[in-house]
Amino acid sequence: MPIGSNRLFDELSRLATDAMGAAEGVRREAGAVARGQIDRLTQTLDLVSREEFEAVRDMAIAAREENDRLAARIAALEAQLGEARPVAPAADATDAPTD
Repeated sequence: MPIGSNRLFDELSRLATDAMGAAEGVRREAGAVARGQIDRLTQTLDLVSREEFEAVRDMAIAAREENDRLAARIAALEAQLGEARPVAPAADATDAPTD
């Protein structure tokens, strides 16, 4: 009887091993299907890549810094102009003399 029970345990062990292999295959296949679905979804949503986002963010930071520099330069020039001569108010079209 010991020989028969060893054979039974061997068969059960082989069956369990085969089941684990099949489960691993199903897991890999499900992962591949899920990745495919996610890829299709991201393509239909027209999302930007991380690299594109970083490039645009860097451009926005540079533009903001340039705006700050130009605003400071304008303020300095306006201060110089204000010191050099008083600024006359702009003539409005309704205030223009009529002939």
